[in-house]
Amino acid sequence: MQQIAIHEQIIYLVHQVRDDHPGMGMRDLYYRLLPDGIGRNAFEELCKVHNLYVRKPSVSMRTTDSRGVSRFENKLKGLRIDHINQVWQSDITYFEVQGRFYFLTFIQDTYTKRIIGHSTSKSLKTEETTYTALKMAIRNRRGQKLEGLILHSDGGGQYYDKEFLALTQKYCMYNSMAEYAWENGMAERLNGVIKNNYLQYRKCKSFTELAKEVDRSVLLYNYEKPHKMLQKKSPMQFEKLILPLVRQTPQKMTKSLDANLKGMGHRVPSL
Repeated sequence: MQQIAIHEQIIYLVHQVRDDHPGMGMRDLYYRLLPDGIGRNAFEELCKVHNLYVRKPSVSMRTTDSRGVSRFENKLKGLRIDHINQVWQSDITYFEVQGRFYFLTFIQDTYTKRIIGHSTSKSLKTEETTYTALKMAIRNRRGQKLEGLILHSDGGGQYYDKEFLALTQKYCMYNSMAEYAWENGMAERLNGVIKNNYLQYRKCKSFTELAKEVDRSVLLYNYEKPHKMLQKKSPMQFEKLILPLVRQTPQKMTKSLDANLKGMGHRVPSL
């Protein structure tokens, strides 16, 4: 299962890199990603099997039953989100430092926009990506009810790895997966904000520097970045405001994730 998880995320990342570098060959892609757990020849064979020598129009990753993987149901369709710790959304992305790609994982509370868990890693292994980020999220919500929480993600292998699922099951969380990119749009937009609004200005020269800057960026985002959909407040300010209040008017997740939220003068929080 660990090997399947790594292969699935490699496929996903190749699509992402190809979006920025449509003409980049497989060998160059390998040396850009330098993925753990797979050699150059195996990497090229994997890309060949998935027809990745030619750029595809979609960057979304599909998981098929023929590979022994079952996709979780998308539990956000038509769901009304009206409180904290009801839905967390997550995604894995990459960031380049000195010609080497590293991997960033974020978990965000859908209602309050707070980044509650994150990790910066050298590899795509579950224990360094989703598992680490989820452990942080659970620590940050210590003492709060997590039973019944929906953890929503794309179909990346790290989200159905047995180690990760054991943790969600321990806290009685429901796993949910997007089939199309827009179904996890909030998490993908967060990736863009952290990378384009923060990290690209830091000029990191090593993995250690990158990890420190990711930590710093998350703090700045949570404590200082105002959101017009959160009454111009930061996620932490918004959480402080809503925690003492009675349940608010529900908001409905839609295809565009932009449904209106009545009450308190704001819509669905968006990036």
